[in-house]
Amino acid sequence: MPSAPEWTYNHATNLRDHWWWRPGWQVGTRFYTWHITFNGQDKLHQLVDTYQAELARHPGLDLIPHQWLHLTMQGVGHTADITTDEINILLAAAQTRLAALDPVTVAFHRPVIRPEAIVLPALPPAEIDRIRDAVRAAIADTLGPGSVPDEAHGFQPHVTLAYSSSSQSADVIKSAIESIASEPVEVSIPTVSLIELHRDNRMYEWHTIAEVPIGSEASSTHPDR
Repeated sequence: MPSAPEWTYNHATNLRDHWWWRPGWQVGTRFYTWHITFNGQDKLHQLVDTYQAELARHPGLDLIPHQWLHLTMQGVGHTADITTDEINILLAAAQTRLAALDPVTVAFHRPVIRPEAIVLPALPPAEIDRIRDAVRAAIADTLGPGSVPDEAHGFQPHVTLAYSSSSQSADVIKSAIESIASEPVEVSIPTVSLIELHRDNRMYEWHTIAEVPIGSEASSTHPDR
């Protein structure tokens, strides 16, 4: 079995503020993206609660409520740049490609400190890569091969427990989370969500456009527009 990538266990030594504005982003920006969301995933929520109970004791961390837990997967583009017709074509292309996948299950266990967040890596990452490759192909089908944002390689699938809102050493937080006993949880991923995302309130919040099923039993999208 291949060893886990270094990013899944090698803690950052310092934290910095996550909430700086990326190029092209400001209050009011809306962005289409593919996320995996976790409504109803009680075992994952319990694991999150275990670590967030400790993280809540440390200043400078913004904890993520259950409703906004997500695995960031693949951006599509700013809403002003993509038409409703293109979104509908994208959903149809994604439905076809995701239906061809085998079922996907990943495990979450120990957090790792990244420079701007404390996260739970999804293991093995290759399982999420299969989903991401499918939605990237669907974007290429719809908008053209040169219109797929981000690089195909170097993806680090994770669920964020807390974002850093200040600059500080990670030493105390590292000791705290490493002192907690927990068991790994397995999570089946039945759908992928196309969402309209914003971060106006120092939190990633969204409206779900559609949920697209994964696997051979997938027969339709579930739009919520």
